[in-house]
Amino acid sequence: VGVGGWASLSTLVLSLLSVITCVARIYFTSFHFAGHEIRITEAIDCYGAVVWPSALVLCYFLENNSKQYNLVDKNVIEIGAGTGLVSIVASLLGALVTATDLPELLGNLQHNVFRNTKMKCKHQPHVKELSWGVDLEKNFPRSSCHFDYIMAADVVYHHPFLDELLLTFDHLCKNDTVILWAMRFRLEKENQFVGRFQTLFNLEVLSDFPSLNITLYKAMRKSRMTARPSKLMV
Repeated sequence: VGVGGWASLSTLVLSLLSVITCVARIYFTSFHFAGHEIRITEAIDCYGAVVWPSALVLCYFLENNSKQYNLVDKNVIEIGAGTGLVSIVASLLGALVTATDLPELLGNLQHNVFRNTKMKCKHQPHVKELSWGVDLEKNFPRSSCHFDYIMAADVVYHHPFLDELLLTFDHLCKNDTVILWAMRFRLEKENQFVGRFQTLFNLEVLSDFPSLNITLYKAMRKSRMTARPSKLMV
């Protein structure tokens, strides 16, 4: 093999090693919800590609409270969908779901959603990009977007976009929209987000899991006459 051949081979080997490393960081997890086995692809080196305990809490709640929170034919949006587990469970329970996250996470999100819902759901879910606080009216116009439920699991964690998150909740939520939000309490700044959230929304604790430090909330918009924070700052 000539010098050029060795160089090409070395490049190929390095590429393969890179792929093998990447594959080694990817793993598959199975869950059972809504009468189905759900296989999720996760990546341990990315916050948005891991199933966090708050998502399991929310899925368990949806499955076990399907009469009180009947999702059949309801319009549901999940923000920060990550691996898509909550969106998948909501779809299996009959909802018309839009699963959203950052553009770099959409590939894995789409893969998980498609493999676990194809030919299994009344409504095929959609996957759509949503960067919190960015082009909200363009991508989700208030005049035509009405969601019965907004779902969120562990969206308040180790990021500087809490103001944008609150703006996103505010934009997507109509007066009759129900927010189901599971949160794990960790850092004080993030914990303070709950207080800011309550300037716009009435908040009710549905379930509390002290051993996991997770709380599941139900929230609905306050009257716009009473919810007037001067700045949506956290």
